Amino acid sequence: MSWGWSLWVMFLVVLNLGITFFLFLWAPRAKVPVQPDGTSGHVWAHGVLREGVRRLPRWWLLLSGLMFAVGFGYLALFPGFGRWPGLLHWTSHAELARDQEANAAKLDELMQRFAKYPIEQLAGDPAAEQLGWRLFEDNCAACHGREAKGNARLGAPDLTDRDWLYGGDGQAIYASIHDGRSGVMPPWASLGEDNVKNLAQYVLGLSGAPHDAARAAAAKPLFATCAACHGPDGKGNPALGAPNLTDRVWLHGGSVADIEATIRGGRQGHMPAWSPRLTDDQVRVLAAYVYHLGHRGDATPQ
Repeated sequence: MSWGWSLWVMFLVVLNLGITFFLFLWAPRAKVPVQPDGTSGHVWAHGVLREGVRRLPRWWLLLSGLMFAVGFGYLALFPGFGRWPGLLHWTSHAELARDQEANAAKLDELMQRFAKYPIEQLAGDPAAEQLGWRLFEDNCAACHGREAKGNARLGAPDLTDRDWLYGGDGQAIYASIHDGRSGVMPPWASLGEDNVKNLAQYVLGLSGAPHDAARAAAAKPLFATCAACHGPDGKGNPALGAPNLTDRVWLHGGSVADIEATIRGGRQGHMPAWSPRLTDDQVRVLAAYVYHLGHRGDATPQ
């Protein structure tokens, strides 16, 4: 704080405390003119209500005096009076640093224990689950939702359905979080609108959903183009992040209009890398939590 602002703050403190302290000392001794009946002379309701004049109660004086003592004591001990650091030399930065150091010591002990177990086993540890939940809320919930159910509008997958674009084992999930993922589905509008509609029906048929069999049959030869990524049977390819088209799990929506839009315009997905923000130990715990989300009830506890 500059000296100019410091002097301004000191002036305001002295002014406000000085005025209020003067009134506190003066009020009990002030002589208020009263009528013979002990009232001030102010009346309402045609004289039915009259304003009485009484001394301030002792408890009020004692409590107010105590508050002034606390206020003066605070300004002496802690910063608040301009650039005065206070007798205790307390700062919020120092307190934050102490709290962070104490928290880091607790976390370090936990992380050392967590490092002994593979991610799949760590998913069953209650302490790891609690820490992973906090990390998930702070970093992942904005896209995947607090319940991790995903967001079709953003292309953020549901993390609770056991369907994994890049693999669902611990190391694959760790890699997704640590390094990020980028997926591209090229647009196929060049095939023509009629072929786009036919392919949408074929994809619906792969998942066993109701579809137009004639259009699906017409699109079967065209699917050879898609098979390069999704495989000849449409089961997907985790190495490329190409989704399984047979399991009725849809990243961008499974309606006819959604599938047609995906084929026609393509899709682009980006999962940012969290290694610049999170430590490797934090990524492991977060990966264990995500693994837990997709394997509720069957993760092996320690």
